[in-house]
Amino acid sequence: MMKPNTVLNLLAIAIIVALIGYSEVVVQPHNNDGRTHIVYWEKWTNFEGDAIRDTVDYYNKSQNKIYVDLLTVSSIEYKVLLATAGGDPPDLAGLYAPQVAQYNDDNALMPLNDFCKEAGIEESQYIPAYWECCNINGKILALPTTPADTALFINKKALKDAGVDPNTAPRTIEELDQLTDKLTTKLPDGRLDKVGFIPNEPGWWNWAWGAPFGGKLWDGHDKITANSKENIRAFNWIASFAKRYGGGNVQAFKTGIGKLMFASSENGFFTGKVAMEIQGVWMHNFIKKYGSQLEKPVRNWRVVPFPYPADRPDLVNNTIIDLDIIGIPRGAKHPREAFEFIKFLESHKGIEMLNLKHGKHTPLKQNSPGYFETHPNPDVKLFADLAASKSALSPPKLGIWPEYKDDIGAAFEEVVLGNKTAEEALNALQARMQPKLDQYLKRKHLRGEL
Repeated sequence: MMKPNTVLNLLAIAIIVALIGYSEVVVQPHNNDGRTHIVYWEKWTNFEGDAIRDTVDYYNKSQNKIYVDLLTVSSIEYKVLLATAGGDPPDLAGLYAPQVAQYNDDNALMPLNDFCKEAGIEESQYIPAYWECCNINGKILALPTTPADTALFINKKALKDAGVDPNTAPRTIEELDQLTDKLTTKLPDGRLDKVGFIPNEPGWWNWAWGAPFGGKLWDGHDKITANSKENIRAFNWIASFAKRYGGGNVQAFKTGIGKLMFASSENGFFTGKVAMEIQGVWMHNFIKKYGSQLEKPVRNWRVVPFPYPADRPDLVNNTIIDLDIIGIPRGAKHPREAFEFIKFLESHKGIEMLNLKHGKHTPLKQNSPGYFETHPNPDVKLFADLAASKSALSPPKLGIWPEYKDDIGAAFEEVVLGNKTAEEALNALQARMQPKLDQYLKRKHLRGEL
């Protein structure tokens, strides 16, 4: 006999799946045009949504056998899982690379190996870090759509206003610290007024600070490495901001900046409150739209690779990898036709059309002649080069990654505030996560997945 909670959970899933299916019926036209209609769920809205819509429209007009019905879906990573579990998934789903391991664990995505082989889509065509994000032990679970990685953005006007050569750019962590001290100012009451750089702004990659110091989050096999000497060094560097400026001050400044919308003219980087900030390739779009003060009368910002420790020049060009992907949910009604659209999207025509409109580089090693030269983002080639660096970091492909990421974030906050030392925070993190990895790997072993 099922437990009451189990019955309620199954009922809730059934209701959600039914609502998802009903919403599709409402928004999708009933066509009798002789084409195979495939349902494509995608998460993008605004200009990113317009970009995929234009790409889909181009494909639909380019041939008369397949028609892609595009539907914008919020919280797509959860709804696709629910729809797949309920037996009524879309034919295509635009997802996030960090969820690939979870989808693999839930057997929710159809492997694309055979389709890729037929289409001539090969690993050698892609920037390695992006291809690797889509694979689990050689099983191709998705393909890249729009990639992203990070670099250091510098507000040249903020440097000039502080009496610093606006063309100054730190190459090492030590140079970044020195420049930060020159650019950071306080109010009469001791609170921070402007900062050169702080590691918790914007705070989207608190899990990744070990990377510029050579830190890894696990060994790729069976060991969590949260408290490695490289990660401890990174968190000691994070702690140095609390020691120099006061943990409460750093957090209060971040909180104040956080009250302002990122996508607005009051963004702290646009106004010069934050002189240097780690950000992604997409930042150019937001500067163009909201940061006019950085564009007139001349361009008053620049982008450089994030610094590395002076004694670790091998870590030059470190960057954090992120990636949007497209896959075919298991149980899709028209997998072969769905892959025909994927094949177009992965072609130079499709992938360049989409990424030009997103303001990003493509995941491909080689692009069409003139792609970078005519691209609206003047720094896009830098980001493509960083993605190809051996120092590029992507999240671990682990089903427990969401929990691990949250726990790293909690440890980061404790160190930022000065509540724990780097060693204390990371040793506690290590002690929490290693048993969870052990349990996760044991479950996979029992299922015959290892």
